[in-house]
Amino acid sequence: MLQTTIELEKAAGILKLLGDKTRLTMLKLINEQTCCVCEFVEIFQSSQPSISQHLRKLKDLGLVKEERKGQWIFYTVNSKSEYYSFIKPILNQLPDQDDKLKELEEKGTRISCC
Repeated sequence: MLQTTIELEKAAGILKLLGDKTRLTMLKLINEQTCCVCEFVEIFQSSQPSISQHLRKLKDLGLVKEERKGQWIFYTVNSKSEYYSFIKPILNQLPDQDDKLKELEEKGTRISCC
């Protein structure tokens, strides 16, 4: 059952988390497809520990889920999260980020870890 209301304190925490451009972009990217940490490292030109920290924060709130494939972990938005109905309208208002993944494909670094 979808939750229609959310506690003010929890909403503030989620909005604070989404106030970070990197995390917001990550969520938009993985809202429709899976991405690996290595792809985020390339997209954001950031270190693996930094990317993992962002993902951990999103995962701790249950906003993302992970799937292990061999030694690699792929992330997607958790559409079964109790907060998905809260974040979905936000994600829908954002411009699509497909250009970032297309750029990785053109460089030959899309899912380079697999």
